[in-house]
Amino acid sequence: MLARKEVLYVGKAKDLRKRLAQYAHYSGAAHSKIAVMLSHVRRVETILTTTEKEALILEASLIKKHRPRYNVILRDDKNYPLIKVTVREEWPRLLVTRRRLKDGNRYFGPYSSTSAMRSTLHLLFSMFPLRRCKTVRERERPCLNFQMKRCLAPCSGTVDHGGYLEMIDEILLILSGKSRKVIERLREKMEQAATGLSFEQAALYRDQIKGLSATLERQIIAAEHHLDQDVFGLARQGASVGIAILFIRAGMISGAQTFFITDPIGDDERILRAVLFQYYSAQRQPPQELLLPCSPEDSQLVEERLSDLREARVRLKIPQRGKMMQVMRMAGNNAAQIFSEQHKKEKAWQALARSLDKHLKLRNSPEVIECLDISNLAGKQAVGSLVCFKEGEKEPSRFRHYRIKEKDEPDDYAMMNEVLRRRMKTGMEKDNLPDMLLLDGGKGQLNIAVQVLTDYKLLQQIDLVAIAKEKKEEGEKLFRPGRKNPVLLAAHAPALLYLMRIRDESHRFGITFHRRLRNKETLRSGLDLLDGVGEKRRKALLKSIGSYTRIKGATMEELAGVEGIGKKLAQSIYGQLHPD
Repeated sequence: MLARKEVLYVGKAKDLRKRLAQYAHYSGAAHSKIAVMLSHVRRVETILTTTEKEALILEASLIKKHRPRYNVILRDDKNYPLIKVTVREEWPRLLVTRRRLKDGNRYFGPYSSTSAMRSTLHLLFSMFPLRRCKTVRERERPCLNFQMKRCLAPCSGTVDHGGYLEMIDEILLILSGKSRKVIERLREKMEQAATGLSFEQAALYRDQIKGLSATLERQIIAAEHHLDQDVFGLARQGASVGIAILFIRAGMISGAQTFFITDPIGDDERILRAVLFQYYSAQRQPPQELLLPCSPEDSQLVEERLSDLREARVRLKIPQRGKMMQVMRMAGNNAAQIFSEQHKKEKAWQALARSLDKHLKLRNSPEVIECLDISNLAGKQAVGSLVCFKEGEKEPSRFRHYRIKEKDEPDDYAMMNEVLRRRMKTGMEKDNLPDMLLLDGGKGQLNIAVQVLTDYKLLQQIDLVAIAKEKKEEGEKLFRPGRKNPVLLAAHAPALLYLMRIRDESHRFGITFHRRLRNKETLRSGLDLLDGVGEKRRKALLKSIGSYTRIKGATMEELAGVEGIGKKLAQSIYGQLHPD
């Protein structure tokens, strides 16, 4: 570990003495990743487990917790969205969620492409007018969605329950990749409707068939077995590794995802094991089959662990011949393509970094740029938002929100001063300061930052730039310490567009959090302030009577009739709601 107690590497071993001896007597090149890692080691900690499977699980959990710099880390720690079908409800509906719960409902995904998931939802909602509201309450008149033919209005009793569940069955088939069966059913219904002279209904079925057929045409048939599979491709170039995953659902390729890993420690088998353990979790369960380019280290234990996550058998296969080799080659080609894309990205970044250095006369190469923005409304719900970009790409793990503690009236300079001091203090403690700090504002904000960095003796270490749009015709202005006039770049200059992108991301990140706080404060009901009414009773009141306005207009008898309230508490609530 380093002086600041950073975890460098997490690994498991059957024979710990042998593994440590390999590192202690390492004789590779001094510039290799293992040699550099060993030069930083200050202490080795061990944890004993009773079984090898426990050691694998512990290794995976420690890597996800500490994200050591010398382990294989997939830059993909976000939860991808899933489509949830609430089959446990009387009138099921479709939802987008990022958590897979054991609640008896059906989940489909995760979808690595949000746009693909949205297009799927759009198709389903256009074909099947399911309810959109959270709860079904009896209504005399259906809402606008019914008039727009976007909902069948189960709240008004305008739809047969059995027919509604038939639509849900067809949706489940489509999401399971069995669209062809749905098309056959729709074609039968269309012919029956046409025979019965229900031409309007037949036209509706015809349009649904067209939509599904267009979706099927865009999908690539990978196999005729109709299984769910993930196909892994692995390619090496120098010390780097590219990983590509093809998603096959019901025999059709539904998407792909790629990862670029720079200089990982270990051979292909160990790297593949690390990738499998990081990629899959209880939220992102593996399919029934994984096609792999080689057998991962501890393959039997890996298979057992993945089966535990799926709560069903998961098979690991290494195809050697046959039809699946074509899909394996496709995954391998996708993995190899990563290096070409990475090379283009690196060249583009180097050109952009040179442009920034040339125009702004920077002391450091702007590898890591952070941008600070202050969001508030008359000083209320004030927040500072800090975003980070590394080598031209967003680094979400370093995004931060700061609640303003020292000011509750409008004072952007004082708020920026507070947030900057907190950021510099933390950055010095954790040794993660940026190369360049971008401020959303003009000379005033820049002067505040100069003072803060001077106090922390960081003015020579961090480049400061402020970006402001003072007049529409003048465009964006860039301010630098020690320079009287702003730096003016052409509106289409890549360097300016990059800084504007960072500033806009900071503004988006801050205003979203500020609005969340503001809405939370605005939507605070008078019920939150009532003595004797907790969350459970508050929900009971809203469910039984309705809105806060209705509760305020209710009689004591109506309040007492709500479950969990009673006569005494009803008198207290009525008195608090009507103090006069």
